[in-house]
Amino acid sequence: MIEFLDHLDQSVFLFLNGLHNPFMDRLIMIATKGAVWIPLYLLFLYLVIRKYKWNTLLIIIVVTLMILVSDQLSDLIKNSVHRLRPSQQPGLRVHIVDAYKGGTFGFYSAHATNSFSVAVFIILILGKYYRYFFIPILLWAILMSYTRIYLGVHYPGDILAGMLAGSLIGYLCGKAAIMMISRLSKKKNNFPPGKDKWKEEKMNPNP
Repeated sequence: MIEFLDHLDQSVFLFLNGLHNPFMDRLIMIATKGAVWIPLYLLFLYLVIRKYKWNTLLIIIVVTLMILVSDQLSDLIKNSVHRLRPSQQPGLRVHIVDAYKGGTFGFYSAHATNSFSVAVFIILILGKYYRYFFIPILLWAILMSYTRIYLGVHYPGDILAGMLAGSLIGYLCGKAAIMMISRLSKKKNNFPPGKDKWKEEKMNPNP
């Protein structure tokens, strides 16, 4: 069964990796780099600030920790499973762009994990009022994941595992962020009234 799945994974990889041309080589190499997506990240930040105001600071902290955990967990699993990347597999005919081969091991993809953790996290914290934005952010995460197959550095199985791990991490961190913000809001609402409100209540004891 494992041999069958490995053969299927390799066959799907070779098909997808084989769909290349010079124009796509340049486009995919650009798309896989984080800097090109800075305007999109700023849009994420704007939407979060618009909804959460000062609580955005808490969300930024959670996102930073989430990506750190996501990235380090991926590296830990790679160095435990020891599955060679397609680009490092002897005898496998892989389309490589600009001699980029990535590291030695590829299971599972940190790009896919990080992208899907961010996508699921953003979808959770933005909520239903921003649902028009859900499809674009998922397409972004899928594109980021696909670039790794096109560039020959990950099998589809690496990507699928990364997508599942990232979605779980994003979901747990999103729920945690929402819970913390809810508790902070409750504490704020339970503060004693300010000086001006206290004077007003003293002057009007029976409103």
